[in-house]
Amino acid sequence: MTVAVLALQGAFLEHEQMLEKLGADYFEIRQKKDLDRPFDTLILPGGESTVMRKLLLELDIYDTLKEKIISGMPVFGTCAGLILLSDEVEAGVPCFGTMNITAKRNAYGRQLGSFHTDADFGGLGQVPMTFIRAPYIAEAGEDVKILAEVDGKIVAARQGRQLVTAFHPELDGDTRIHEYFLNM
Repeated sequence: MTVAVLALQGAFLEHEQMLEKLGADYFEIRQKKDLDRPFDTLILPGGESTVMRKLLLELDIYDTLKEKIISGMPVFGTCAGLILLSDEVEAGVPCFGTMNITAKRNAYGRQLGSFHTDADFGGLGQVPMTFIRAPYIAEAGEDVKILAEVDGKIVAARQGRQLVTAFHPELDGDTRIHEYFLNM
């Protein structure tokens, strides 16, 4: 299995370090020609969702990735990646729009509103969760499985082969969420 990591902006390096810990093959998508390499799964990292959306379109990467996601390729979106996959974005514009969720951008405030906690995650038990200018899921459709909540807010969900977290599991030493994704 080969994982493609969108490396246009944001916390892609930390995802790659997690994949290395797990012995997974991966490569970075930085430009259109990178899409010529075969890959089985995709990670959309945290970062700035509006910048990422703009670069996806400008670099002519958007259509190919959206087609792969719609065709059922497993995709894992963290923080900004959650926003990119949401079909609705409060105070924002949807990007891929492939997941039946509404994202609330910067829901926890500015950088100073960042925090760390531990919470239950869909059958994995307590996992560490680092939130940095994070969104949360304001609404989830019927076909969306809620995997984690913090203070009554949905912070992780799955719909088919799409997994999203509002937090950054790549910033903690715990590999279980990445393992969960690789096993989808």
